[in-house]
Amino acid sequence: MLNKKHVSAFLAEFLGVGILTMLFLTVQRSTIGVPFFIAIAVGLVIIVLTFALINISGAHFNPALTVALWTARKVSTLRAVFYIVAQLLGGWLAYYLFTYLTGSKFAPIGGHYTAKILLSESFGAFILGFIWSSAMFQKLSTAVRASVGGVAFLLGILAASVAAIGIVNPAVALGARAWIWGTYVLGPVLGAVIGVNLYGLLFAPSKEKDQSVAPVKKDAAVDVEVESDKTSNKSVAAKTSTTTKKKTATKSSNKKRSTANRKKSK
Repeated sequence: MLNKKHVSAFLAEFLGVGILTMLFLTVQRSTIGVPFFIAIAVGLVIIVLTFALINISGAHFNPALTVALWTARKVSTLRAVFYIVAQLLGGWLAYYLFTYLTGSKFAPIGGHYTAKILLSESFGAFILGFIWSSAMFQKLSTAVRASVGGVAFLLGILAASVAAIGIVNPAVALGARAWIWGTYVLGPVLGAVIGVNLYGLLFAPSKEKDQSVAPVKKDAAVDVEVESDKTSNKSVAAKTSTTTKKKTATKSSNKKRSTANRKKSK
């Protein structure tokens, strides 16, 4: 059953991709619509959106990244499906909002399938997934993850623009009228899956190592405390027994003296 948390996460991904697509189209359709400026704009948007929404949905803002995290078992199947639906809806509605505000429609772009575009988008998404997942696996702070995520998107777009438009995001490709299954959809998914899983398998911090180190320190500290408690208890017991013996000896000596005095008086 859906609750407020699920709805918030759905809307976070929907709004994130919608805003991202709007900015992408705005820069792409302007006089400075070159890959470098598009990458900078997207990177800045990702930094701000991640900082604002990472605690709500994880700030994926990319179906390819969501699929990659699902293959790495970092996202459940149900959540992945909801996220992808929200992301695609955000990109799709952003196109219609952009065309309504600008008063013009544009024809589909992206052309047909070519191996160069597929490899280029895959390479860009690989960089995106690899860098983005590094911040996630290392559990960095929100500010650092936002910065790393923005840089990851920026570098991924620049790398993909070598032989393609440089989108590395199927949801944004839908909003940009570049929905080509064999290139701008399959390419980012393949690259992100490889990048996320490669980092997770080979470079992510090992939980077993962390668990093997932490308990040793904790046990050592406990052992020291226990030993100190035992020592202190022994010393207290020794002092108590000594005091008791002294009191007993004093009492016995007093009794002997009183008995001797009585005999003398008689």
